Amino acid sequence: MNGVQAPAAGQPLLLGVRHHGPGSARAVRAALEAARPRVVLVEGPPEADPLIPLAAAEDMRPPVALLAHAVDEPGRSAFWPLAAFSPEWVALRWALEHGVPARFIDLPATHTLAWQRDEEEEEEEEEGEEQEGEGEGQDLGEGAEAGAAQDALDAHVRIDPLGVLADTAGYDDAERWWEDVVEHRGAGKGDALAPFTALEEAMTALRETYGSGGHGRDLIREAHMRLRIREAQREFEDGVAVVCGAWHVPALRRRAGVTADRALLKGLPKVRTDMTWVPWTHRRLSRAGGYGAGIDSPGWYAHLYAAPDRPVERWLTKVAGLLRAEDRTVSPGHVIEAVRLAETLAALRGRPLPGLGEATDAVRAVMCEGSDVPLALVHDRLVVGDVLGQVPDTVPAVPLQRDLERTRRRLRLEPQPDERELDLDLRKETDAERSRLLHRLRLLGIDWGRPAVSRSGTGTFRETWRLRWEPELAVRTAEAGVWGTTLPAAATAKAEADAVAARGLADVTGLAEQCLLAALPDALPVVMRVLADRAALDTDVARLAQALPALVRSLRYGDVRGTDTAALAEVAAGLAERVFVGLPPACAGLDADAAEEMRGHVDAVHSALGLLGDAPAARAGRLRTRWRAVLRTLSARDTVPGVLRGRAVRLLLDEGELAREEAARLMGLALSPGTPPADAAAWTEGFVGGPGGGLLLVHDERLFALVDRWLTAVPAEAFTDVLPLLRRTFSAYEPGVRRTLGELVRRGPGRHGRTDAATAGAPGFGPGVDETRADAVLPVLRLLLGPDGEEEAPAADRAAVRR
Repeated sequence: MNGVQAPAAGQPLLLGVRHHGPGSARAVRAALEAARPRVVLVEGPPEADPLIPLAAAEDMRPPVALLAHAVDEPGRSAFWPLAAFSPEWVALRWALEHGVPARFIDLPATHTLAWQRDEEEEEEEEEGEEQEGEGEGQDLGEGAEAGAAQDALDAHVRIDPLGVLADTAGYDDAERWWEDVVEHRGAGKGDALAPFTALEEAMTALRETYGSGGHGRDLIREAHMRLRIREAQREFEDGVAVVCGAWHVPALRRRAGVTADRALLKGLPKVRTDMTWVPWTHRRLSRAGGYGAGIDSPGWYAHLYAAPDRPVERWLTKVAGLLRAEDRTVSPGHVIEAVRLAETLAALRGRPLPGLGEATDAVRAVMCEGSDVPLALVHDRLVVGDVLGQVPDTVPAVPLQRDLERTRRRLRLEPQPDERELDLDLRKETDAERSRLLHRLRLLGIDWGRPAVSRSGTGTFRETWRLRWEPELAVRTAEAGVWGTTLPAAATAKAEADAVAARGLADVTGLAEQCLLAALPDALPVVMRVLADRAALDTDVARLAQALPALVRSLRYGDVRGTDTAALAEVAAGLAERVFVGLPPACAGLDADAAEEMRGHVDAVHSALGLLGDAPAARAGRLRTRWRAVLRTLSARDTVPGVLRGRAVRLLLDEGELAREEAARLMGLALSPGTPPADAAAWTEGFVGGPGGGLLLVHDERLFALVDRWLTAVPAEAFTDVLPLLRRTFSAYEPGVRRTLGELVRRGPGRHGRTDAATAGAPGFGPGVDETRADAVLPVLRLLLGPDGEEEAPAADRAAVRR
């Protein structure tokens, strides 16, 4: 058998591996090539046996994962990820290439998923017991204390047995120990079973010392594996090879009675389960899950498995290519020096060959000039990586998943593991359909895309999304399959159910907005009926004001999306009427926090009415007139907090409903010496806080002078009380506005150099007009406006500049 020591008669060939270990993967292929077994058994859920032939499909590209989910509860799921360098994947591919049967032998997923619920319940019970027994720890006997300590130690060993072996060998890093003893072995030299023999001896010693490692369910899994191995031995006699975690090999080697193994499996909980293949990513391999074997450097491991020779040289060449693509100066000489440094570091550290640590140190010193900033890019792009696997179209899937795939391909939206931005122009049919797809997915809880602020422009016809595909979205899709077999049907059913179950009025208005964004006309009648009922019964003005903006935003979508929003307009108008009636009494007697919250509602209602005014069926004129009357009422009532009175005055001023002289008069009253400093500061915050407030002070000297005189007159003992409000107000201004205000304060109000009527009301201008500077502007004005005549143009232009 080409130097391979065959197992004893009647014994299977047990190949203990490290999950996702490239060294183990190479060793498994070498052992299988040498032993040529008649059947290959792999640690994994037996329900996936029918899916094994798909691993040989041309369009199957790892990393992939086996996904198991409960039929009646799709959100309860489990993954078994496999990469190209996973020993289990290598064993499956070897079996398919050589026409050898392959089977999974781990505990069925039907029990694994049922255990998840039990584990959650156990955790809750343990938390309760810990709380009850906090004062009873001193009553534990010596044996109980020793048992508790042993359980804690066992749990640690179970989590990372390689860490114990590395510590025993004198290493402080399990990854570095694994590289030295496995990854740096000469492949194909000597006995192909030598690495498995060594690992089995080490794990046998650990199991003899620590038993099951504090995880009793491993004993049940191993009992099932032994039963499946016996079945294969009866069928194939001595031609059985088993690929499993090295931790399980001692238990599988141990002789145990069939009756005892079956007794362990008796009465296990069950759930109905479906299995399929789903794409996976290298980034997800770095997290513990499925096999419980998260790895820190999947990209590095993939490189080690794929590199036929000189892995360090090839790796550093790959790093140099990445850095050059990012416009960093990296030459072939840098690569040569980095290789030399990595080899030197390995020799100094007593390692047989450079590993990832030495390669990283060499990259930092030679290619990154000691900086960790480009090194972080290398770690993200190469050490971890964002490789996304692919599965064939023939894999089992719920109907909703099929519909999503068809729609995705028709709209040319490819799933990618790295985040990217997608700008949509809703005037284009394809982009509009993409928008509807992403909004429907969000309504179903499948967050493939998240809305973002558009950098390409503004307007209701533009949308920007950040897309990133995560493997868990396959679970969310299966979970959403209970709502329907197509995306429109599922999203409609989900929206109707959410509307009925919604607790707050704002939730229903937000749902109406989502229905319009997702183009779900069949769901709107139900949502609108619930919305009308909730709005009629809700008497909380704050909730009504909170619900109105989302409802009014929905009216805007009819401009681009062609949606009939007449019913929404009527509901929005009625909601606005109720806000007008209830807002003045609701604003009376509020404390500072409640007043600040109500100011946000007032701003939102004001902005919403600005949008509502453009809707033809919104009774815009009457609503805007009534809203101005409400603002006047708020500005004049002494029982209304100062921040709200100041805000009402500011909104009326912005709307042109209040003259600047009147605004200055109201501000003078609010900042008079008889007003408590805290109330005056609150009024100031409401008036000049928010967007545009700083420019208002810059361009209106009267308002600026009023604030300046009030501030200088605030008593010293009260200044510390108003300072937080003032700091919050002025810190929100743009840096340029703050600098201008600081310059005006330095000069002092009334000393801005104004000497004639031409510059009145415009601070910062000098006396008269500089004719030379005005003439310099004339060529640009001619280009923009065009000449009015040959002789009279310069004089007219100068007059325009003076104005």
